[in-house]
Amino acid sequence: MTGVQTFSYRGEQRASLPGQVIVIHPDELHDGGAGTEEGLRYRMLYIAPEQIAEVLAAAGAPGLPFVPAPVLSDTRFRHDLGGALSDIDVELGDLKRDCLIADLADCLSRHSDRGGSSKTSLSWPGLKRCAEFLKENCADQVRMDELEGLAQLDRFSLSRQFRAVFGTSPHRYLVMRRLDRAKAELGAGATLADAAAASGFADQSHMTRHFKKAYGMTPGQWRRLSAAASV
Repeated sequence: MTGVQTFSYRGEQRASLPGQVIVIHPDELHDGGAGTEEGLRYRMLYIAPEQIAEVLAAAGAPGLPFVPAPVLSDTRFRHDLGGALSDIDVELGDLKRDCLIADLADCLSRHSDRGGSSKTSLSWPGLKRCAEFLKENCADQVRMDELEGLAQLDRFSLSRQFRAVFGTSPHRYLVMRRLDRAKAELGAGATLADAAAASGFADQSHMTRHFKKAYGMTPGQWRRLSAAASV
């Protein structure tokens, strides 16, 4: 997040800068510390290797991918991790967890020693059904297995193809539809707490965090600007 991190890994001394992703494999000895007197801030996520292997096996690529380079400069990889870690104080939920694991499995595969995933045709009708389902049920707790049934795809293929078509993961698409619902509720005069509840967010602060991240302002600021524009 800030500062310089130095660490020893697989017999070499490494360094990483803000915005880079560090991939450490299970049971590999390593250390870590600040590379300058200014210190550092970082966030870390532990994922059980069998969860990655399970996702890849369902897509016909069994085994755990090995990433030779432990320090990666990959905007999408960082975005996927950042999205999960920014809500670290809120329970992930099944859909977000499954989308995250599928996305990270794809990122690890792209940087692995066996190369990235092969190109496949897109299952457009099934992906469209998923998008419509997410839009219609944005206030509910959607499960990944529901989307798998609609798309007739495993979660890894679904997440990858959905991103190719809609430019984002199924979970992020759901969050944006919830924000659309929240704006409609606020425009109709709902309180912030009621708008959050009606839109499927855990609470008002959860909605505010996503709203500000997406639109650069809080829901209250948006409502005031919207009201002033309609006068």
